[in-house]
This record gives sequence, C-alpha cells and structure tokens, in this order.
Amino acid sequence: MTSQPFEGRQILITGAGSGIGRATARKLYSLGAELILVGRRLDKLKETLPKAQAVSLDHSDESAVMKFAKQCGPLDGLFLNAGSYESGNVEKGDPTIFRRMIQQNLVGPWNMTHYLGSHLTEGSSVVLTGSNLGIRAIPLSAGYGVAKAGVHMLAQYLSQEWGSRQIRVNAIAPGPVATDMLLDRIKEALEPEQRLNDLKKVNPLNRIGQAEEIASLVVYLLGPESQWLSGAVIPFDGGAGAVHPN
Repeated sequence: MTSQPFEGRQILITGAGSGIGRATARKLYSLGAELILVGRRLDKLKETLPKAQAVSLDHSDESAVMKFAKQCGPLDGLFLNAGSYESGNVEKGDPTIFRRMIQQNLVGPWNMTHYLGSHLTEGSSVVLTGSNLGIRAIPLSAGYGVAKAGVHMLAQYLSQEWGSRQIRVNAIAPGPVATDMLLDRIKEALEPEQRLNDLKKVNPLNRIGQAEEIASLVVYLLGPESQWLSGAVIPFDGGAGAVHPN
C-alpha cells in the first residue's frame, strides 16, 4: 500500500479553529499528517479535528509560547496562520488598534518562530500567512497592512537564517477569503451585500476566495514537491495585482 505524502510528519498549525487554518488542517490530516492544532479556543480546535492534539495558546503571549516550546517535540512543519483584522488609518486612527494588529499579526509569528525554530527538523517547511494588504496599501487597513508586510519580511529573513538546515520558509498573501473573520466584517457593514460585491470587484475573477483553495497552496508549500521554493511571498488573490499593481 502506498504511503501518504505526509505520513509520520509532525506539523503545527496556528489559527486552526476556523477558516484557512481549519481547511488546511483537515487537508493535511487526510494526507497522513500528525497535527498539533493551536488556537485560543479548544472547542473550536476540536471542531476542526476531534482526534488531533489541540493546544490553547495565544501566540502573542511570549511567556506562554516559551512555556509551550519547552514541552514541544520535533516538528516537520509550521503553518503560522493565526491573526486578526481591525480597520484604521495612521493620522486619525486609534494607536491601540495599531498595537493590537502588530501583536496579533506580527509578534505572534515572531514568537512562534523564535521559540520553535530549534525544534524544526532538517528539511522541514514553514508557511506564514501574510496578506495582499501587506503588498498594496488599501485605505483604512494601515495597521493590519503594516503588520502583514512585516510577516512577509519575516519569512524572507527566516529563509536566510534556516537555509543551511534545508528549511524552507515562504509567505502566502491571500486576498479576501470567505472566512469567519471576513464574513463577520461584511455583516457589520452598513450595506453588507454592496460590501461583498465591492470585494469581489477587486480582482478580475470577480469573486472572493475559498479557504480550501488557500489550503491547497499551503499543503504544496509544506510538502516535498516544493523543495526548491523558499523566501517567496506568493499572492493568491484572484489576480488583484493585475488590477491594482504596486
């Protein structure tokens, strides 16, 4: 019987309780991976995969991450996907929102890679979730966009630091994806249907993405077929870059 491509491989996923993290976890599990699901809510992690190891952890809490790392075993892959979104601009925006965006979207992945880097096996792979808002400046997304741009650079620096161990590090930069985080924002809009239509129009395919589509790219980046791909920031946004170039 042919072994599955991720059989015996230990992979940790943050933000695994919903959206892209959940879709990726389920896809990897179907391919034989042994998973550690990380998130703030154990109930959501158990909904993702009841039989997988689940850990309640705030990745922006350095002391909690350090404590977790001390009891963590070897890892063959990381998918650092956890994050959050709040709108705001620079001059008139709330500085506390900016600090939250940095903590949740940049400090979190920094903590995880800093404390878990020594646990990665030679030849493993790391994927960080950035955003196309970290590539192009979109109004009212300043804090989030700056944080995600930092995630892109973090991936590139790590690809240099860990290259000698044959560890690949890449970032994905999705556009609007039908996750709970996005759908909740749409519901809060004054005209939800118009807001959804506006988001669809930002790319030539005229639709928002699906979590399962992003998960397929993550699985490829974590798998053996991408062994010469590292240090990349990969837009996955329906071609929005062709409509709104840098």
